[in-house]
Amino acid sequence: MQYPFQRLMRNATRLTGYGRLRAATAAIQTVLRSVAASQAAAPSRTRDGVIDVEARQRGQRCDEAPASNPPAGEFVSGRWGTASQGRNYKLYVPPQAGQGRLPLVVMLHGCKQDPDDFAAGTRMNTLAREQGFFVLYPAQSRQANPQGCWNWFKHSHQQRGRGEPAALAGMTQDIVNSRGVDPARVYVAGLSAGGAMAAIMAEAYPELYAAAGVHSGLAAGSANDLTSALGAMRSGSAGTAATAASRPTIVFHGDADHTVHPTNAGHVVSASVHGAAAAESEQQRGADGRRGYTRNVHRAPDGRVLAEHWVVHGSPHAWSGGSTDGSYTDPSGPDASREMLRFFLEQRLA
Repeated sequence: MQYPFQRLMRNATRLTGYGRLRAATAAIQTVLRSVAASQAAAPSRTRDGVIDVEARQRGQRCDEAPASNPPAGEFVSGRWGTASQGRNYKLYVPPQAGQGRLPLVVMLHGCKQDPDDFAAGTRMNTLAREQGFFVLYPAQSRQANPQGCWNWFKHSHQQRGRGEPAALAGMTQDIVNSRGVDPARVYVAGLSAGGAMAAIMAEAYPELYAAAGVHSGLAAGSANDLTSALGAMRSGSAGTAATAASRPTIVFHGDADHTVHPTNAGHVVSASVHGAAAAESEQQRGADGRRGYTRNVHRAPDGRVLAEHWVVHGSPHAWSGGSTDGSYTDPSGPDASREMLRFFLEQRLA
């Protein structure tokens, strides 16, 4: 009897969207075995203002799925808010949309970047297509900051209910409501100025974001004007004391970063662990052109993971494991996007 190929493949896609990867793999293997069996008995057939460093020129394309892959989803443009306070954004809608409540990852670009550039460099849309989640890329206005930086260093943009944090939280909540996102699985991540703003968002809105990812960024409250921002970037700053509601955080930083000092990564971690016990440490030496790294996992006394700290050895101010299709990427480092996603999906709000 011939196997119902299309029905089984739809089931495998649905399982992937729900995050049940082992079950999806088993379903696909069942399909492949049945196809191989049928082909053995029949004729053969054939069936993509603060940080100023040199950046590589990005390409003009985002992630595109080969024709043999599942549908590529949609990458749509939108705008949130009023004329004076609004922000443009791009939203990746995965092919699994409509198959239950999916997670949302909010990605905050760095200076001199935009949503298309950041999506291309991090390849987060590729992961979203594979694993079934939405990705929101807010765009900073050049009127708000001539360099396209999020204003993490201004006191008026560091608190709940004010400035850019209020706008980003409002945009996030609207996407959660309009797209049927799982409100327990909403995450925020960013690079450099975007990483600093992600740290602020996780502290200011712990009821909205289940976890944060900070790449080459700074701790919340580490500066209050441009002068103190430059000082923090040059030598590090501990920032303001974090609240007990701070969310679990994964931090990536290259130890050869000459734009944002690597000590800032430790300050971001300290804000999340609240003096928890020493971390479990893992070291990986570089080989075959890949960078080595040190990974420290900080746990609460009850075993919950509070933070992960990845030090990428020899990496500059760039997204680790990113694509050269985007700016500020280091393709030879460990895959920060995949590791952040793995960390995120282990966290959820009550």
